[in-house]
Amino acid sequence: MEQEAFGEIKVNEVREAVLNGVIIESYPDDDPYPSCLIYGKTTEGRPLHIVCAYGKDEDIVVIITVYQPDPGKWINFERRKP
Repeated sequence: MEQEAFGEIKVNEVREAVLNGVIIESYPDDDPYPSCLIYGKTTEGRPLHIVCAYGKDEDIVVIITVYQPDPGKWINFERRKP
């Protein structure tokens, strides 16, 4: 998150984006836990993508990666451009 191309991403920004976000892609067959891609915005309006996994039996959420999506590769930051 410190080396992000669009500027460092702070932990509080990740929290804000997850709490206000929506799942835009789901990866139910990922191992060891199913995962998903969440798109959310910070309170300042910064768009973020967060890939996270959920271990139901352990009741844990694992943040795998966080990045600010490139507007040249996404439509409204929710759909990949063809």
